[in-house]
Amino acid sequence: MAQVLIAPSILSADFARLGEEVRAIEAAGADMVHVDVMDGHFVPNLTIGPMVVKALKPHAKTPLDVHLMIAPVDPYIQAFRDAGAAIITFHPEAGPHAHRTAQAIRASGAKVGASLNPGTSVSVLDDLLDDLDLVLVMSVNPGFGGQKFIDGALRKIETIRKRIDATGRDIILEVDGGVTAANAARIVSAGATALVAGTAVFGDGPEMYAANIAKLRGG
Repeated sequence: MAQVLIAPSILSADFARLGEEVRAIEAAGADMVHVDVMDGHFVPNLTIGPMVVKALKPHAKTPLDVHLMIAPVDPYIQAFRDAGAAIITFHPEAGPHAHRTAQAIRASGAKVGASLNPGTSVSVLDDLLDDLDLVLVMSVNPGFGGQKFIDGALRKIETIRKRIDATGRDIILEVDGGVTAANAARIVSAGATALVAGTAVFGDGPEMYAANIAKLRGG
């Protein structure tokens, strides 16, 4: 089995020194940089836009994993791609035509991800899975960091794992929300191949980033 990918969420980083934070987590072993984009409409928080992603890009050697918690999505896809997003993940509920959104992300040159909220059925993947490179399972309700993992997400991860395996494709199964060293092994056992972690990586300061990432991997 391949080593689980770790994608630290910069939502928990020091926003006054984001470039340094990105370089630090990459040096500590991060595989991707997870960028949470929130609009205060689709989710109850405001974060960052394409200009910040563009500013981060020169500091990042690993892929920028951009999670769009915004509605609408389509008008902003190209801007985030041009800013440096390698993966663009959207929520199917954010617009009336999820397949069209997936196609637009693909056409931009980015890899395509779809995210499922805790209350979103796996059935939304029925007609999307063949067009995806990544499925993101939200194990908290999106909007804020530091929330507790919702245990029911484990069943959803198991179900999606089976669906992905049935396709025979190498689709990343990513989990975001309340991921810690204490529950990471259960999440990976359920079928996850990538873990997004904010507080669990950034919470103890830069000198602990490498140790925190290793703990998430079970080390």
